[in-house]
Amino acid sequence: MGVCDAIRQNTPVGKPNAMSAPHLPKVTGINPPIPVSTQTAAPPPDVPAVPGAFLQDRLAGWVSDLTTLHELTESLAGTGTLDSALRELLSAGASLVGARRGLLVLQPGDGGGPSRTVGLGLTPAELGHIETVPRGATAYGRFLDGLPDTGGPQASPDILGDPGLDPRSREVALRIGYAASYAQPLATPAAGRLGVAVWLYDEPAEPLDRRRHLVGLYGHYAAQHLARLLELERTRADAAVIREELLPSRLPPTPGVRLAARHRTAPRGGGDWYDALPLPDNALGISVGSVSGSGPSALAAVGRLRAGLRAYAVLEGEDPVAVLSDLELLVRQTEPAGSATALYAYCEPGHRTVLLSGAGHAPPLVTGDLRTEFVETSLSAPLGMLSCWEAPSVEFSPLPGETVLLYTDGLLRCTGAPRDRAFDRLHAAAAGVPKALRLDPGAVADHVLRAVLPDCAEPDGCPEDVVVLAVRFD
Repeated sequence: MGVCDAIRQNTPVGKPNAMSAPHLPKVTGINPPIPVSTQTAAPPPDVPAVPGAFLQDRLAGWVSDLTTLHELTESLAGTGTLDSALRELLSAGASLVGARRGLLVLQPGDGGGPSRTVGLGLTPAELGHIETVPRGATAYGRFLDGLPDTGGPQASPDILGDPGLDPRSREVALRIGYAASYAQPLATPAAGRLGVAVWLYDEPAEPLDRRRHLVGLYGHYAAQHLARLLELERTRADAAVIREELLPSRLPPTPGVRLAARHRTAPRGGGDWYDALPLPDNALGISVGSVSGSGPSALAAVGRLRAGLRAYAVLEGEDPVAVLSDLELLVRQTEPAGSATALYAYCEPGHRTVLLSGAGHAPPLVTGDLRTEFVETSLSAPLGMLSCWEAPSVEFSPLPGETVLLYTDGLLRCTGAPRDRAFDRLHAAAAGVPKALRLDPGAVADHVLRAVLPDCAEPDGCPEDVVVLAVRFD
């Protein structure tokens, strides 16, 4: 049944015309305590009646309602996050039922989360007051608890006049200043209960049947949209957990160096990774890398390559070229359609020496009180791009107190600048680290991230994966 048929079936032919306005007003269409006539005024006696005028007004009302419903659903469809969809739904529903304030409680019936409460025209303190009311005393609370008598919309046209009102409900209604409410459950056959939207009126009132029908149609579409966004958010949350499990849970304590890592995640989940592995003779193997692509396939590739590199580092970690050569063979065997960049460094903190090799990866940056400069590395191809990969290693010696920054290409690409300018921005950020912060590698990494990518200061704030691994030599 289409929207037009639904509206026609819900509007009896003999019912007074309440839909002649060209658009739905923002605050009208409410049944006040004193009934207001909605009958079309009779024409003067000397003016002949027009038989088709009533049907024309009715048709104009239907067209207006359909136009409004289309505009609101289009606006809701443009929301791409759960939070923005919840706020759009609450605001649009308020315009349909003629309310000024309201709240929306998202609480999926399967218990899988997430659960949220969003307010419209209510302060956080007022939302907190409403949440102190016992759930069993509210229509929306009974719906969220799954009680069988609250499967549909619930109108409370005169809350303060209800003799059976819970005392706490009366106290909160008086404090916040609302006298009526209308609750619209949100559910789909597949997902079950998702939540409920409640709109609050300043005076005793309730929506007309026509407005109830419209907000019901809108709520049906909104619940389907919320179910899709909810599933997407759950998938992203699961991917984030897997991604974090693929990275080191802690960096190993190693005499002579201090380590800190920062990882900013792309919305879809990219393939950037890092690692630090203690090796015999108080040595340390450190690595960063990036797998092409995004999503679950990239995460799976990250797990395979990081595990492979760890094994190769244990066997022949003092030879970075051999480690990356073995890793290149693994890429060709397990990722035939993909490629990866990687940088592996064998560090001996007691001697303050670093021997490294890179495969298509950006060079490390050494920064301290006396210098800030990129390590000169030879040009090399990413892993999986050539039939036989090989590149020479490079050795350098950090000075006491200097920090070596290893990073992924996402740090450069997210600047949106050409590559040479991105390198200049990174160099300036490292050179500008305040002296007081240089003692802490985590503070150095944070300063560089804020300076190079101010919009990526928080996790999940970057369009691409970004990794910064800071190694400070004592």
